[in-house]
Amino acid sequence: MKRPIRTGFTLVELLVVIAIIGVLVGLLLPAVQAAREAARRMSCSNNFKQIGLAIHNYHSAYNQLPRHGSGTDDHAAYGTGGDWWSQSQDATMGKLSAMGGLLPFIEQQAIWEQLANPSIQNADGTTRPTTDPWPAMGPSPNYWVNAGGYVPWVTEIPGFRCPSDPGKGLPAAGRTNYAVCFGDSGNYMYRGYRPLPNGRHLDKMDNTEADQIRGSARGVFINFHTTRFRDILDGLSNTIAMGEIATDLGDKDKRTISQTSSKFWGGQNIGNPSICTDTAGLIDSERPQFWASGTTVSTSTNGRGYRWFDQLTPYTVMNTILPPNRELCGFSHDFWLTVAPPSSRHQGGVHVLMSDGAVKFITDSIEAGDSRSRAPDSNYRPGDKSSYGLWGALGSRAAKETIDQEF
Repeated sequence: MKRPIRTGFTLVELLVVIAIIGVLVGLLLPAVQAAREAARRMSCSNNFKQIGLAIHNYHSAYNQLPRHGSGTDDHAAYGTGGDWWSQSQDATMGKLSAMGGLLPFIEQQAIWEQLANPSIQNADGTTRPTTDPWPAMGPSPNYWVNAGGYVPWVTEIPGFRCPSDPGKGLPAAGRTNYAVCFGDSGNYMYRGYRPLPNGRHLDKMDNTEADQIRGSARGVFINFHTTRFRDILDGLSNTIAMGEIATDLGDKDKRTISQTSSKFWGGQNIGNPSICTDTAGLIDSERPQFWASGTTVSTSTNGRGYRWFDQLTPYTVMNTILPPNRELCGFSHDFWLTVAPPSSRHQGGVHVLMSDGAVKFITDSIEAGDSRSRAPDSNYRPGDKSSYGLWGALGSRAAKETIDQEF
């Protein structure tokens, strides 16, 4: 009698095959994830290159860089005091970021047309009364949620987003992962003494204050002021025009939301850029990338990168004081944030856009001098060397600093 021929696998053989497959998947999965992140990082770099080309095309067209802090004004909204925080549904109040001017140059002509012309359309599909349309150039940025939402303000622009950043949805409007560089000073980060249309100023400025602004406004972009490539005396290839920022996810990441400690409120100077690191209890000792659970952070709408159209510091501004991926630190209010380093979801560093259009990856360990050597909101004299090493020198446009090392 013949023995039957066995046609299946034994349990042991099956378990061995499953174990081998599991080992192979475990070995290959990190490589697959690394390949995906490499692709996302390359896509992010390409987005930044397109923004760089847009800046150069804008400069060719208008002989200046897009102004950070531009748009229309509503005289009545200022009242008698001329408050610089005045808001209006009928004008941008000069608070439009430089990103708005770049829209036609990054193939976003449709959004630009909506922005540049009066509109009755709301983001929720409703319409505003025809007697009261949204104005050309839009309302001031904080009105994006009113009456169904102004369409351009709640539109996500793909060219302004890094694929590695998962942030989306409320409480943000249209997010951005790219911010203009204000250089290596935290002084006059917001105001810059913008003149009003009727000749008054938001603040009374004398010659001493004018000198302070000349010394403190050290970056390629300056709030409410026009800059040109000819102003970048240190060389376009040696000066950062923009940097990457990670958007806030609501998880108290110290890179994407600022503290509201009493130390940073009420007009006090920030004597030490690393004060948030040096102050016990602010940063979670077990998770050093996050603020401690018992601390209070800024309001949820002040998250990093939450509004591509808004010129306030958390949304579209970075500086070269603390090195990349350090904490947001300074005054708690969104417009007076003093220390605003770039950040990203990439491992080990961030992309920066040089003024010549080149995109470089800057590591977190870039030489940044002694962060405790100078108060970030103290005044430089025009032409002073940066206090923050190579990193600070890359952010200043006209300090005659020689870049003699790789970065």
